[in-house]
Amino acid sequence: MNSDDVEKDGRVALRGALIFDGEAWHDDAELVIHNAQVERIAQGKDVPDDAPSVELDGGILVPGFVDLQVNGGGGVMLNDRQDVEAFRTICAAHAPFGTTSILVTLITDTPAVTALAVDGCAAALAEQVPGLLGLHLEGPHLSIARKGAHDPALIRPVSSEDEAFLIASRKKVHVLLSTLARESVEPDQIKALAAAGVLVSIGHTDTTYEGAAEMAEAGASIVTHLFNAMSQIGNRAPGVAGAALDIGQLHAGLIADGIHVDPATIGIALRGKNGPGHIFLVTDAMATIGTDMSSFTLNGRTIFRKEGSLRLADGTLAGADLDMISAVRFMHQRIGLPLEEALRMATVYPARAARVDDRIGRLGAGTDASFVHLTEQLDVRRVWIRGTEAFRA
Repeated sequence: MNSDDVEKDGRVALRGALIFDGEAWHDDAELVIHNAQVERIAQGKDVPDDAPSVELDGGILVPGFVDLQVNGGGGVMLNDRQDVEAFRTICAAHAPFGTTSILVTLITDTPAVTALAVDGCAAALAEQVPGLLGLHLEGPHLSIARKGAHDPALIRPVSSEDEAFLIASRKKVHVLLSTLARESVEPDQIKALAAAGVLVSIGHTDTTYEGAAEMAEAGASIVTHLFNAMSQIGNRAPGVAGAALDIGQLHAGLIADGIHVDPATIGIALRGKNGPGHIFLVTDAMATIGTDMSSFTLNGRTIFRKEGSLRLADGTLAGADLDMISAVRFMHQRIGLPLEEALRMATVYPARAARVDDRIGRLGAGTDASFVHLTEQLDVRRVWIRGTEAFRA
């Protein structure tokens, strides 16, 4: 069958690969999809008679990866372009690496650019751009002390107008995540944002454990790129990093490239994380993904691509030169996690953090037919987004 057959024929059964549904493995089974949704994982007589077979010839079939922090791809940064085609280009650049659901991320910028990003995302969602889940606003309401690569001239506290803007923006996009620092936001503002459905993430902050706990109590539920741009764990001051691990309701994103966080620290964090929240993978990817670019600009500053990292001229890390399948491989092969847990960190756990795990991040009756066919060596062979093939190696 060709790449359009899944959509054209309505119901098909993919066979010949070991299936991981997000929780368990299924051997000698077929993934039955109907139009844009999974109908069931079936064996033998349970496979519908009217479902033509797509032979996968080995490998493993897994849920599509979910990335809640993608700043760019395909040569495009959201900070530079906020039209529908920018969202389309960024999402398409990540599909070959298995990512089928993305929160495209705007790094701290002006109010005008931020408004354009919200409207552009809403328009792209209306056009059903493949792979687009929603928007992540990483700033401008951060801490100067932990600004990282964000432009300090654009950082500011949350005003009443900003609060109203975020609440109104949540009504325009399916999923809106906002990274906020305790230094720039008050608990009552967090409560109002959370009540309106905005996902509040703690990040780029030098606050204390107690400050982070106060944010969590007010409704914050995520921590942005664990260990990076936050107060660290000390013997008498656990900091934001300690709060992320200790407070069960908090989920935490992790850039698993071996550069942003040392592998030993990753192992300690995984063993120390209290639930029900989990550590999940993010790429923090920039425009370089899917290109051979050696540099690009952000807010007028040049970012250099070298030796697997992206840095400003002064050496400050500026996003990551990372794709999601590489992060999964790193967690499995370098950190030593069982493959199923490494996969959950790229599927189930981020979907749960974004509160969309009823339809993405796993394969089951009624979920989106977004999935990835991997080789046993964890190379991406084929990718489907909502029933339509988006990539074939």
